[in-house]
Amino acid sequence: MHQEIGKIVELDFKKVDNFIVKNLHSEVSLVESIGNYIVEAGGKRMRPILVLLAARSCGIEDDQHIPMAAVIEFIHTATLLHDDVVDMSTLRRGRPTVNAEWNNPSSVLVGDFIYSRAFQILVQINNMEVMGVIANTTNKIAEGEVLQLIEKQNPETSEESYIRVIRNKTAILFQAAAHCGAILAKAEEETTRELQAFGMHLGMAFQLIDDFLDYAGDAKELGKNIGDDLAEGKSTLPLIYAIKNGENSQRNLIKKSLSAKTLPKEMLDDVIQIVRSSGGLDYTRNLAKVEAKAALQCLQSLADSSYRKSLEKMVDFSVSRKS
Repeated sequence: MHQEIGKIVELDFKKVDNFIVKNLHSEVSLVESIGNYIVEAGGKRMRPILVLLAARSCGIEDDQHIPMAAVIEFIHTATLLHDDVVDMSTLRRGRPTVNAEWNNPSSVLVGDFIYSRAFQILVQINNMEVMGVIANTTNKIAEGEVLQLIEKQNPETSEESYIRVIRNKTAILFQAAAHCGAILAKAEEETTRELQAFGMHLGMAFQLIDDFLDYAGDAKELGKNIGDDLAEGKSTLPLIYAIKNGENSQRNLIKKSLSAKTLPKEMLDDVIQIVRSSGGLDYTRNLAKVEAKAALQCLQSLADSSYRKSLEKMVDFSVSRKS
């Protein structure tokens, strides 16, 4: 289904890919090497595709959505490079992370390069409204990262706090992607608002399923280890639900696992089992379905088109994916 979504904007996407490769060029060889490594890793490219589909569904008449899609992908990539350092992750998309393949300083500094390159491209796009959206979005993402850091290894993390983190950390970039696509297409105010809300609901559904898959998925399909969030001391919704609804002994084991410096495999397996039997996975998936339904509702004001259908498919993919 993922391939199907991008099919309708295939030509646009090739242009985005070429634009990304061209704009990752640097006279500093390390930047170039890491840039190529990231591009080769691929990924779902959900966010840049969202820019293209939103702009096309609103009948964009020029090519400004091409560099805009690259800006969104660059911001996403930069946050991943920084994330992997903070989380000390070693595996992403089935291969070593940049910090594992090179080192932490290289990952942070190349992340900075990609971030600043995104803003150079934004200046070329030269749309103040879009600049405002991206400036606010990157600021919120940084807040989300810090909020997550504060909540690390905290067994008392609330569902409200978790929702706030994923809204800022993940969903807001989906929101910006759809919003900027509509702005550049000069869509009507109501349509722009609906697409902005669509992006937020889609991003929430996407992240909820991400956190669901961390306990329910398959390591091979996911391209990362099962239980990674727990090993990193993160309280995501399935775990928060298990703490709230588990027996005392189960609660104590989860709390112990969250504060452990290194997590023994037996303990990790036990906690995964507790989460799976607690109802936390169903609870998380159902919440993702609620967000998906809200996202689909936001598309009602859009004219019927193959682009709108692809946006609908994007929602289905977000909640039905296995990786």
